[in-house]
Amino acid sequence: MTASPRPDPGEFPTRPADPGGTAAEEPEDTTSPALMPGDADVEASIRPRSLDEFVGQVRVREQLELVLSGAKLRGTPPDHVLLAGPPGLGKTSLAMIIAAELGAAIRLTSGPALERAGDLAAILSNLVEGDVLFIDEIHRIARPAEEMLYLAMEDFRVDVMVGKGPGATSIPLEVAPFTLVGATTRSGQLTSPLRDRFGFTAHMEFYSPGELTRVITRSATILGIDLRPDGAIEIAGRSRGTPRIANRLLRRVRDYAQVRADGAITVDIARAALAVYDVDELGLDRLDRSVLGALCRSFGGGPVGLTTLAVAVGEEPTTVEEVCEPFLVRVGMLARTRQGRIATPAAWAHLGLDAGLDTGRATPATPAAPTALTGEATLFDGPPPNG
Repeated sequence: MTASPRPDPGEFPTRPADPGGTAAEEPEDTTSPALMPGDADVEASIRPRSLDEFVGQVRVREQLELVLSGAKLRGTPPDHVLLAGPPGLGKTSLAMIIAAELGAAIRLTSGPALERAGDLAAILSNLVEGDVLFIDEIHRIARPAEEMLYLAMEDFRVDVMVGKGPGATSIPLEVAPFTLVGATTRSGQLTSPLRDRFGFTAHMEFYSPGELTRVITRSATILGIDLRPDGAIEIAGRSRGTPRIANRLLRRVRDYAQVRADGAITVDIARAALAVYDVDELGLDRLDRSVLGALCRSFGGGPVGLTTLAVAVGEEPTTVEEVCEPFLVRVGMLARTRQGRIATPAAWAHLGLDAGLDTGRATPATPAAPTALTGEATLFDGPPPNG
């Protein structure tokens, strides 16, 4: 077998994606890290093309550079790579960079698209030596396909069942040596057999404001946006540590600057634009503040159950749990307990409320414990003396 041709400079050769690609149906939210309609085209134009262009994730870049360099020196495909971390941190970009650094073609698919073992067998049989197979949201792969993937990752072969019933036979098919790159936002949902077959696991972390400033500045240069340094810092501080959100906010601020100003993004323009889109100085949006407001004003700071809190803000419980709560917990404004959700002092301060005072419900008075002076019998009192 021959290695796949090296891609042209600045391009990533890709094979046709499977139906049911990686874009998940998520609520359209300016500060949601999920991939939104319209994001894919813009992200494709501003994606870094090499490890040197990739901003942030210093430890991951160093580790990945060693893995890829060692494989190229040996002339063999590198170990399978697992990229774990919250959405929007650059896992897909790193997968494409891996293919570019190896001079290989990349095949893109997603876990939900692999419902049957035959779906995976069709992809694996079309790979050539040295190809990179990228499976996004790999924790959602169906169990039959996952079990087939075990053998393909270890021995580069798959067993295909032909026929049904007692006459069914297993035919082994050789698979060209390849590198699997899996991306997951929930590494805890990966089964142990699958997780153990990855030779290198990269844990992606949220970005610092300084790193996001570099990301936004680079994106503005590529997109031809007049971004001033103070405007970049302002946008970066409200981006929740996520490059995808930072680039989305940059495009929204650009719209505001072009329509209501002279096109230049300064700190004042950025603040005015983000106020229109309900993104405050900490990156909280309308839904985040609604959740905190209901928790503090309607429920006295909690504890309150997730379903009750979701009803109070008019959203689905899954939206509150998966979209709002991760960031609110990370910034220390909400705590999850066995009894329910609790607002922290930071949440009261951010809303400008006094804990326990600015609440829509009265705190019930604690009944006094019965004493001997009341003359009332309690459950633990003995029988009255015979008079």
